[in-house]
Amino acid sequence: MSDAPQKKAFALRLDPAVHAAVERLAAAELRSANAQIEMLLREALDARGIETKASSRPKRGRPPKEA
Repeated sequence: MSDAPQKKAFALRLDPAVHAAVERLAAAELRSANAQIEMLLREALDARGIETKASSRPKRGRPPKEA
């Protein structure tokens, strides 16, 4: 199993117009709606001066060759 931290899952109720706007913005920025909502939340927190530490992401690509 991966050592990467798990994301917190929860239900979110949105006005259909807000959800549609998020989906349009996400499509324009080549993100999923979920990733777009997370970006918008992080931007709103930053605007209020609340620091959010990004979780460590799993390394991508091929592992280095063994010597």
